Amino acid sequence: MIKSIAHASFLVADLATSLKFYCDVLQIPLNSNRPKFAYDGAWLDLDNKQQLHLMVLPNPDSTDGRPEHGGRDRHVALLVEDLEALAERLEQAGVEFSRSKSGRAAFFCRDPDGNALEFAEDFTPPVK
Repeated sequence: MIKSIAHASFLVADLATSLKFYCDVLQIPLNSNRPKFAYDGAWLDLDNKQQLHLMVLPNPDSTDGRPEHGGRDRHVALLVEDLEALAERLEQAGVEFSRSKSGRAAFFCRDPDGNALEFAEDFTPPVK
């Protein structure tokens, strides 16, 4: 039986640019234990032994035609401690984001390579 997500992976073109976004702006710690692979990349540590993996590999997917709002595109949803503090960091870094269209306390942005990310403090489904 599946218990949780171990990691999600994103293809990136420039590792230094991606690390500035993920480590500096989003404040996700870099894991220095990434094995040597035939391609460059990085592992980033989230809570509960979960990770984001950045892989410097050719991206077969075009960013053309993707919806402006990341909630209408494939994305990874991440829980954060303080949504508004993250919004302030994104604004200071010049990263555009859009609030959830459903009215939930959540927002979406894209990383430097166009990968969509969702952020919320709680993903508890509404009671029907």
